Amino acid sequence: MATLVRVCGIVGYVGHRPALDVVVNGLKRLEYRGYDSAGVAIGTGEHLAMERKAGRLANLEAQLDAVGRARFAGTSGMGHTRWATHGAPVDRNSHPHSDTAGVIAVVHNGIIENFAELRAELESRGVEMASDTDTETTAHLIALAYTEGETKADLAASVRAVARRLEGAFTLVITHAEVPDLVVAARRSSPLVVGVGAGEHFVASDVAAFIEHTREAVELGQDQVVTITRDGYAVTDFHGEPASAKPFTVSWDLACAEKGGHEYFMLKEIEEQPEALANTMRGHFGNGRVLLDEQRISEQDLRDVDKVYVVACGSAYHSGLVAKYAIEHWCRLPVEVELASEFRYRDPVLDRDTLVVAVSQSGETADTLEAIRHARSQKARVLAVCNTNGAQIPRESDAVLYTHAGPEIGVASTKAFLAQIAANFLVGLALAQARGTKYPDEVAREFAELEAIPDAVRRVLSTVEEMRALGRRLADSKAVLFLGRHVGFPVALEGALKLKELAYMHAEGFAAGELKHGPIALIEDGLPVVVVMPSPKGRATLHGKLLSNISEVQARGARTIVVAEEGDERVRPFADHLIEIPAVATLLQPLVATVPLQVFSAEIARTRGYDVDKPRNLAKSVTVE
Repeated sequence: MATLVRVCGIVGYVGHRPALDVVVNGLKRLEYRGYDSAGVAIGTGEHLAMERKAGRLANLEAQLDAVGRARFAGTSGMGHTRWATHGAPVDRNSHPHSDTAGVIAVVHNGIIENFAELRAELESRGVEMASDTDTETTAHLIALAYTEGETKADLAASVRAVARRLEGAFTLVITHAEVPDLVVAARRSSPLVVGVGAGEHFVASDVAAFIEHTREAVELGQDQVVTITRDGYAVTDFHGEPASAKPFTVSWDLACAEKGGHEYFMLKEIEEQPEALANTMRGHFGNGRVLLDEQRISEQDLRDVDKVYVVACGSAYHSGLVAKYAIEHWCRLPVEVELASEFRYRDPVLDRDTLVVAVSQSGETADTLEAIRHARSQKARVLAVCNTNGAQIPRESDAVLYTHAGPEIGVASTKAFLAQIAANFLVGLALAQARGTKYPDEVAREFAELEAIPDAVRRVLSTVEEMRALGRRLADSKAVLFLGRHVGFPVALEGALKLKELAYMHAEGFAAGELKHGPIALIEDGLPVVVVMPSPKGRATLHGKLLSNISEVQARGARTIVVAEEGDERVRPFADHLIEIPAVATLLQPLVATVPLQVFSAEIARTRGYDVDKPRNLAKSVTVE
């Protein structure tokens, strides 16, 4: 059976405030997780008031105004923004889903892989389905459990009984008209956190949903069920046994989750990159040594490493390609960079001396999570690079390095990507110091160069207006090619990915040395070609070769956009448009060269009239394979 993907925003609340306001405001901060439809269910004390609508959250808000918000008076409830998989994004497939009597409401993130079997069972009992979704089956199953057998009239027990039957990855949040002061939630391999307030509690797929009200949160573990009331919360496993949960304090505030005067979150997040880089490096060097956040791998284990795999998806994969150059250079270790979705299926050769570096912004990426589980089953050690405290991937890893980039709302990664590159460099330096392939003063010097990068990025951000103007001029282009060599090659791949994600354009990134092995056939008159130039000082040979590549595409009519180091006068005659970036150490160039390409892609998307934060068909985190 093919496995589909759903990433959705979920908010649940029990407390003293009007629940509708809490839930809708929480959904606004989570709409980046899914925007095909939205819905709410509020317990009024007498019944469940439900409304749902296909499309953006604004459609739901208009519907609430039309039917009258007074109908939704209550202090408990839940809401959902959906990214559609099972069933088209139409009203009847929108969440919440209810049972036949309309007394139970369920919202869901994930995929229930055995839903067809469960649906057939329900239909054999005469249950009529009102939607095409896998989620609706859980509402009917919980309703039956609540009215029958040992779980009768016990909502939490009914949810546990049903959760034990479900296959796949899921977060479920459930409320019942008969117990409006109670919300129950269950999770398996899908994100869910608890917010702890004074006389109020929350559940959500992201802390951004409740950060306006509390920064105190609780991590839920795998296969756990939580019940929240106004006065507290209780956590059990799927069999009803009490389970532990880890409290933590969110390190950022509401202002970090707001646009701060910017038209799009992505523009704000591009400008936040110097701070994200500084925060990622802060506290990771002391007493002459590079330090990780949570290291459960000994120095001897690091010394024994004889091979490194970096596993990741999307932009995180590109950060891993940059890491390969640094780790091999600094540590003299072979490094393989793997798409997490392919890693375990090709049966990689792993053992206890293999280090697997798992890179994930959310820490919940399903393919990466399954990759590290496979690695650990083969006795390999796993180090997570993650932006989300307490997420599943760092919890299942042997060591963690948090990127501290803050919340990234824009679906296309910007500041999280640069923070991942910086964190990967820290991993490389930690390996080099453990293995003795760099002397302490060399490690200190490399770290100092890394610490100077935020200022270099600020300089880039102060000069990007030319790139914005260029994006506006080239917005009608049918395609754009990106070329690079050495660490410029991953930058080219990332630049092409951003243009695909945001502007829906055909864009390809190539290693420039491959140009004459096929890609040059794509060159035609007026085609924009972005070239990421290496330093003429650090990589003189490659610099000369790339000048030849530019000459070749120019001779065939290409329009060349060259990203080059300040003072590189040799490249000027080859550039129809020259974008200058500060001179930095060779390996660190991606941290400054990527920024103009982010701005370029965002400006093309804006000019074309697209939503930069919410590209079509995409969601922020992929939490199911």
